[in-house]
Amino acid sequence: MTARTGALERIAAAGVTPVVELPSLDQAAPLAEALLRGGLGVVEVTLRSDAGLSAIEMLRGAYPELLVGGGTVRTVADAARTLDAGAEFVVSPSTNQAVIGLCLSRGIMPLPGVCTPTEIDVARAAGAEVVKFFPAEAMGGVAFLKALAGPFRDVSFVPTGGIGPSNLADYLRLPSVVACGGSWMVTRALLTSGSFDQVEKLARGAMAIVADVRARERTGADA
Repeated sequence: MTARTGALERIAAAGVTPVVELPSLDQAAPLAEALLRGGLGVVEVTLRSDAGLSAIEMLRGAYPELLVGGGTVRTVADAARTLDAGAEFVVSPSTNQAVIGLCLSRGIMPLPGVCTPTEIDVARAAGAEVVKFFPAEAMGGVAFLKALAGPFRDVSFVPTGGIGPSNLADYLRLPSVVACGGSWMVTRALLTSGSFDQVEKLARGAMAIVADVRARERTGADA
C-alpha cells in the first residue's frame, strides 16, 4: 500500500476530518490527545496561523497513530514546506495543478478544492484521486453535490465548508462522499480557551454520526 492510498483509506475510515487553525503550538498536543480520545485519528492543520507548519512537524513525530495533513496550501512553495514538515496529505482551497504535481511526485495525496465541473476535470487530469468540494454549503450543499456526482461517477469527494452535526449525515449518505471536513469540533474559541474536554465530546459525537450512517448503509435501513 502506498502512502497516498493509505492516507485516503484512513480518511475514508474516519469519515470526518477536523480542519484546525491552531492559535499556538502549545495547543497541538492537547488537541491531538482530545481527538484521539474521541475516536478521531485524522487532522488537517491549516497554514492559516503561524503555528501550522511547526504543529504538523511536531504531531507527526509525537503521534504516529494520528494521520496529519496540511491545509490551506495555495502555492507550490507552501506545498513544499508542508511536505517537508511531514504532512501525510495536502489540502488546497482551489485547484492548483502545480501543487497536485508536487504532492504526487513526493508520493503524498493531494486534496485540491473544486466547486465546478471544469475544476473537477482539471484536478482529475492532474492526477488527483479525490477532490475537496469547497465551500460546500455556500455552493449549494447536498443538492449541488448530487448534481456534480451525476456526470462524475468516478470521482470521490470530501465536502468541506458549512458542515456540522446537523447536516453531516446528509453528506455522508451520498455514495460519492468518502468523508467530510469540518471545524465545529475544533473551533479557534475552543482551542484558545483550552476546552479540550469539549473537543473530545464533539469528536465523539461526530464519530457517532458516521457510525450511524454506515450502520444504516450496511443494513439498508432508511435514513
